[in-house]
Amino acid sequence: MSIPTEHDDPINAQILAVSEDLVSGFQRDPFQTIAEASGVELPIVLERIQAMLEAGVIRRVRQTLLSTKLAHGALVAWKVPEEKLNDAFEFMSKEDPFSGHVVIRSTDAEISGSGYRLWTTLKVPQGESLEEHGNVLKKIVGAEEFILMPANGVFALGVGHVRRKGLEPGAKIDEPAVMMTTTVVDLTDEEWTILLSLKEELEPHEIIRNCWDARAKSAGVSLERFYEVAEALNAKKVIGRFSTFLEHVKPSDTGKRVTRFNGLFHWAVPKGKEMEAGSEVGRHHCMTHAYWREGGPQFGNVNIMGVMHGTEKPRVLEHKAAIDQHLAEKGIEVSYTNVFWGGRSEIKPSEISPLVYKKWHEKYS
Repeated sequence: MSIPTEHDDPINAQILAVSEDLVSGFQRDPFQTIAEASGVELPIVLERIQAMLEAGVIRRVRQTLLSTKLAHGALVAWKVPEEKLNDAFEFMSKEDPFSGHVVIRSTDAEISGSGYRLWTTLKVPQGESLEEHGNVLKKIVGAEEFILMPANGVFALGVGHVRRKGLEPGAKIDEPAVMMTTTVVDLTDEEWTILLSLKEELEPHEIIRNCWDARAKSAGVSLERFYEVAEALNAKKVIGRFSTFLEHVKPSDTGKRVTRFNGLFHWAVPKGKEMEAGSEVGRHHCMTHAYWREGGPQFGNVNIMGVMHGTEKPRVLEHKAAIDQHLAEKGIEVSYTNVFWGGRSEIKPSEISPLVYKKWHEKYS
């Protein structure tokens, strides 16, 4: 009998509701943590996650990092001639390991920023320049312009598509979200070695209870030392969550999609209100990401941005309207708001290794 691999199979959904984004920090035994929180026995958790990974329903299983603490990063909006747009997408998604999310976006109406169709996240190692890397990419893909929008603060960072299905517009946590800072942390050579080993995706054969044993060996340390350093990194708040990332854009073999629409929401609020507004946006359960970023005049001086995924466009807009209403009720004036809809997209973790960065620039600069 074949193992069910669709995300909406009842047992898989039970597992994914936890494993997508609720296993926070470093865990010595992450799959047991998932089993306990989901109420599904460990052997079944391992069997199902491995099967979903092999089927491509789960696109990767990995320990995420809070890369805002480890590397210089920004959301980047690119103005690329229409005839070069798809080639630019291909290069950034396949040839630039420092570009993470690569998305072609559109707006429902022609506005000042609608010419910026290509949106990426960009990370460069500590001490390197986002501007310099952007200029190299600009030359390679033939872009006319790019705008860097680093995060001044983070209010929501998670995925949880299965957990978020069926949310009512306006559903939110009891208190405003707490803003996470983006101050870069210095690490020792040993910490970097273990961090780089820790963050690599788990292959199907690594979906086992003792998943860190081989990683400790690859880092050249004992398992206990690996744990000690990983927990110290956790205390430094550079470790994100242990996560099973669903393939949320492309359909499965049977044609099922986890989501169909993703909206990048923009709000411009008065200077000095950014932290308050971001905390109110970030408390809404529908927000997978919420940031304080400065978009500048090309984007109506937007300063609060957030992302939501959904299966129906009208429902996404209902969630957006509920947040708009909540901001108004809190007395936060919004001078500009818009939605940039995601189309073609490729999602991958951004590389942060200084060695990989050096080799890339030796090839392309």
